[in-house]
Amino acid sequence: MKDLGALQRMAREMQAKMERAQAELAEATVEGSAGGGAVVVILTGTQDVRDVRIQKDAVDPEDVETLQDLVRAALADALARSKQLAADRMGPVTGGLKIPGL
Repeated sequence: MKDLGALQRMAREMQAKMERAQAELAEATVEGSAGGGAVVVILTGTQDVRDVRIQKDAVDPEDVETLQDLVRAALADALARSKQLAADRMGPVTGGLKIPGL
């Protein structure tokens, strides 16, 4: 049953690599922006919000809808970048397999 031992060792190594990659993703950040940088959202590689920055000239009390659209667009941009970062970091670890929750 040497093959079973080798398979278990490979599984432990893969798990350790995944844990390292997930820890790196939790520390890595990406930036999404909208309106030429009027709104910036910074997320981690695990999609946690680190920061939201809004320039003063983007705030118009008479036009809240535009600010809402800018925040939504910046968040969508940051999420797309964060998901791509996660795919780039986890892909080599998982061999390209789509593992739910990762």
